[in-house]
Amino acid sequence: MTTQPSQPTQPARSSLTFELPDGSLHHVEVVQVLNAGYAGRSQDDVAAHVAELAELGVPAPSVTPALYPVSPYLAQQTGQVSVQHDRTSGEAEWALVVAADGELLLTAACDHTDRALEVHGVAWSKNAAPDVLATRAWRLSDVASRLDDLTLRAWVTHDGEETEVQSGTLAELLPPSYWVEVLRERGDLVPGTVLISGTIPMAEGVDQFAGRWRVELGDPATGRTIDCSYDVVPLPEPIG
Repeated sequence: MTTQPSQPTQPARSSLTFELPDGSLHHVEVVQVLNAGYAGRSQDDVAAHVAELAELGVPAPSVTPALYPVSPYLAQQTGQVSVQHDRTSGEAEWALVVAADGELLLTAACDHTDRALEVHGVAWSKNAAPDVLATRAWRLSDVASRLDDLTLRAWVTHDGEETEVQSGTLAELLPPSYWVEVLRERGDLVPGTVLISGTIPMAEGVDQFAGRWRVELGDPATGRTIDCSYDVVPLPEPIG
């Protein structure tokens, strides 16, 4: 009798590497990814945003802020995101990463989202494309005293021309300390956890369905920036 090989019991995961300002490297084996949603500091503004999205057919969350689990392999450091159609776009966000030694790292991220699928379920849309993370990071403790001053910006590229589509500060979003407590209460503040922050408002009148996205996290106090960027590449047409 032939013995069938056993099936893996662990979910597919990704490995990330972050360079810190002192040149040290942190290697992180991702065990879980959580995407925050409707995470603005002003929940009155969040309520208005929920109402706007409802008019577009996006279902409202049962609570705000929301937290969407994402498949661990979707946390990626990549320069290319493959998509199935032309109704996908990114979002400027920060990411909190729990390193292997328990150190908390802060980096830039872009949550690429399937907008066509979003009207059927936000959680579904978050699992349809990667969360792209930068390859550099800061220790959260090093910037904790000035977090609200950190800047968050995003640009899209159409036909070689780059246009800014998001610009704000971390003061507009719930702070990392809020999410650290949420993770601790859930028992999720463990090495390999990646939490994506939620995003700031998009500029009006811009075409976010672009061929390239770039996100920058900036520290005005030091002049340092962390950025991630990627090309959006359509998949071939399906056969059948």
